[in-house]
Amino acid sequence: MHCSSISKNVTELIGNTDLLRINSLSDLSGCEILLKCEQQNPGGSIKDRAALQMVKDAVHSGKLTPGMTIVEGTAGNTGIGLALVAKAMGFKMLAVMPRGQAPEKEQMLALYDAQLMLVDACPFANPNHFYHTARRLGEENNNYWWADQFENISNSKAHYENTGPEIWLQTEGRIDALVSVVGTGGTIAGNSRYLSEKHHALQTWLIDPEGSGIYSYLKNGQYVSSGSSFTEGIGIMRSVENFREARIDHAVSLPDQDLVTIARHLREIDGLVLGSSSALNAAGALYAAAKMGAGKTIVTFCCDLAERSSSKLYNKQFLTEKGISEKGESLAEMFARYQNEPETNVVNVDH
Repeated sequence: MHCSSISKNVTELIGNTDLLRINSLSDLSGCEILLKCEQQNPGGSIKDRAALQMVKDAVHSGKLTPGMTIVEGTAGNTGIGLALVAKAMGFKMLAVMPRGQAPEKEQMLALYDAQLMLVDACPFANPNHFYHTARRLGEENNNYWWADQFENISNSKAHYENTGPEIWLQTEGRIDALVSVVGTGGTIAGNSRYLSEKHHALQTWLIDPEGSGIYSYLKNGQYVSSGSSFTEGIGIMRSVENFREARIDHAVSLPDQDLVTIARHLREIDGLVLGSSSALNAAGALYAAAKMGAGKTIVTFCCDLAERSSSKLYNKQFLTEKGISEKGESLAEMFARYQNEPETNVVNVDH
């Protein structure tokens, strides 16, 4: 955390983001539902934090030296964060991305002068998966450093040492629940570890897009995928080092319709325009409020800039093709549905 009023490098702007009360959800639920505004980071997403920590630790250990290229497989935001950090610290950047991600992310990588390699989207078991492609490139080139965001625990360290303490200070220690989607697991792991150490009764809620494998794993012990959520960069199909550090209490799977519905309402009522991961977080926070009861303080994350979801979440034609209504139910109807959903829909997780 920087103290100077004048930052000397763009990377010093990463972190120290604001905490915002979501008025419509708070007033409806009787809870304080608070949004950590990670879109304020200079690269526009929460992944800037992990990117900076991974690079700083790699430089400190001697694995990343001047003149080298950072390579990473990414659905977008981590690549953008790494591209920003690389540019600011004098490294080159190569992002390996599956085809079909939002074009806005590809444009941002280009603006940061990163090299972009697009590969066909395929199952993780396929050796041509973007993760394996990035790993191979890193292993085969002595001048490349592979960031490995899924297994590199500098990812969760960024949140344990920075984001979690920020939330604790901003809430003055009054936090009852943490709500988060999962991509690599770094955000939920670092924050849940720090905050649960500070407050042992903290409840951490994992929110999974419908069809992702994490909810299935926590419920049945197997990573089983089904459905076709349009969310990007969240939901994983395997056990990874960062996620293994998370302190999860409850897990819920929510459909894409819910994140579309809540995104529309928060835009109309609160003037908040959220990306798809952030909208799913907001729906998850409302779900947690419905199950926990009034009087709780619940913190979740605005993961990135909303325009990175504009071609899908705010595209009427795309949603129609997916069979999703632009409007959906009212917030009150959604809250009542969450309150009345059977408890069996919530997976309670033993630490």
